[in-house]
Amino acid sequence: MQYVRFHHSSLAGAYYGCISSEAPQQVAVLDGPPWMRTAAGDGLMLSLPEVTLLPPCTPGKIVCVGKNYRDHAAEMAGLSGDGSIPSEPLLFLKPPSAVIATAAAIDCPPESERVDYEGELALVIGRTARRVDVEAATECIFGYTVANDVTARDLQKKDSQWTRGKGFDTFCPLGPVLVPALKRDARLVTRLNDRVVQSATIDQMVFAPEYLVAYISQIMTLEPGDVILTGTPKGVGKVEPGDVVSVEIEGIGTLTNPVVRSLKQT
Repeated sequence: MQYVRFHHSSLAGAYYGCISSEAPQQVAVLDGPPWMRTAAGDGLMLSLPEVTLLPPCTPGKIVCVGKNYRDHAAEMAGLSGDGSIPSEPLLFLKPPSAVIATAAAIDCPPESERVDYEGELALVIGRTARRVDVEAATECIFGYTVANDVTARDLQKKDSQWTRGKGFDTFCPLGPVLVPALKRDARLVTRLNDRVVQSATIDQMVFAPEYLVAYISQIMTLEPGDVILTGTPKGVGKVEPGDVVSVEIEGIGTLTNPVVRSLKQT
């Protein structure tokens, strides 16, 4: 089962839907977010090629984890000057205004001369989590989607914290779909203009998804629809206007975004 959020010309506003393996080109319209236990279909079926995919959720907050793959922590020594592996999850936030869908453009801001891709697995919360343990945290994860933690690397390195470098509009592509289950060793592959630049399995994370949920819930309450970006493996690199970045996770799908620069650098 896959879940999507979409626009359709026959419907006003955004809707959630589900796609079954029995009818992979059909979207069954839901009357609410799929993590709501009361969400159900109303019998309306739409053709998948006729819908416009949106980000699969509208998070109230996006909690991100830095240096959660050992090989990426090592390469960060050359990018930001610190290659140490954190003893606890290294957290930062992205604003909801950074979220865009698959096929939408990543817009390089004029303030930055170095914008990087970072392919990641994203968790979508389905139940409120406040000070839960690891076992309970597993039940709080509704599903998984693909993310790109786009980063203005020069600003990240310049600033003492990461809000500016990580927070520009369009800097959090999510999608294309949301799935309720994922293999522990699913492979993540990032391609830049069809060239493989990142490849890793998600079981190589320093801190596993359920641990991240439990840890974060000790600090802030996680609400249904919130998103956790779980970190990127080695191979991060620069994008330029005209590039196309694709992040694929086995069992989910491929998130693809072109790169533009709508405002000229001064």
